[in-house]
Amino acid sequence: MHVEHHPLTRDFPEKREQLQLLRQQDPAFARKAEQYEALDKQICRVEDGVETLDGDALSALKLERVTLKDAIARDLKRASGSCCGGCCG
Repeated sequence: MHVEHHPLTRDFPEKREQLQLLRQQDPAFARKAEQYEALDKQICRVEDGVETLDGDALSALKLERVTLKDAIARDLKRASGSCCGGCCG
């Protein structure tokens, strides 16, 4: 069964240029994006049957991926001048 990747450009199509700019200008953001994409590829390889991993380990990878995606979304909001969601204001 083929599993669809979740690249950041598909999840945030309206932020494509901002993603590229932040990757170039912010090393911490670039590391998060690279880590997210590496996790996404690993998860897809497991779900496609190319790699083996038990269910608990796969769930942990998925949780890590969603946590990174949330952090990336906050960074994108902050970079665009929007509230990051952490101030409750």
